[in-house]
Amino acid sequence: MYDNLGAQPGVPRPPGNTQANPFGNAFSGGSSGFIRSGLGAYGEKFLGSSSEYVQSNISRYFSDPQYYFQVNDQYVRNKLKVVLFPFLHRGHWTRITEPVGGRLSYKPPIFDINAPDLYIPFMAFGTYLVLAGLSLGLQGRFTPEALNWLFIKGLVGWCLEVSLLKITLYSLGSGEAPLLDIVSYAGYAFAGLSIALLGTIIWSHSYYFLMPWTSLCMGIFLVKTMKRVLFAEVRTYDSSRHHYLLIFIALAQFPLLFWLGKISLNWFF
Repeated sequence: MYDNLGAQPGVPRPPGNTQANPFGNAFSGGSSGFIRSGLGAYGEKFLGSSSEYVQSNISRYFSDPQYYFQVNDQYVRNKLKVVLFPFLHRGHWTRITEPVGGRLSYKPPIFDINAPDLYIPFMAFGTYLVLAGLSLGLQGRFTPEALNWLFIKGLVGWCLEVSLLKITLYSLGSGEAPLLDIVSYAGYAFAGLSIALLGTIIWSHSYYFLMPWTSLCMGIFLVKTMKRVLFAEVRTYDSSRHHYLLIFIALAQFPLLFWLGKISLNWFF
């Protein structure tokens, strides 16, 4: 009368439907394999394109750091002449290219006097700190904290120079120059600053004509260099706007280098 859902003793339970679907494993295995292969191919394609995009942007904006240290003694001497006496440079200011991997690439500094490098800026920055510390020592004001302060002041000045050049290029529609190129161009200022500091240590009054000279030479060097970068990369050319901004770069060297060349323990003069 009532259905008994439980098992009765002595009564055999009817066998369940244990017949397997012969197509189940085939379809599930095939579909899972198809999904795995499809997702794998898509992921490989996505990751490959992403990595190529990242590498292209890194090479576009940062370049290869090793490139900037391929220098020799002859390059260093000639480059310092160009930086310290840019108006005596009679050669061209354009960089030399060469085909590499099916595309044009710039030759390293060891083969091109107009190529930027980081060896001279780093060495000049270190020399600047040593001479600044020596100047403070001769004045009886040297302390480790003062040297740390000069290091921070020098880095801030370097960053200000980089920002000035980068913002100028962006405003002219040519912001694709590699960052390390701009860092290199800005760091050449410490070569002239080191000469000016050495002259000031030897004779204090030489500061008043060495610093204007250093600022003028750095302004000429940056104007020549930025004109080359603009002509090589910019798509449209507005001569009046370009000239005004290039003149602004040259004039900005005077307050910036005078500030860095004045060895004091204050932010201002």
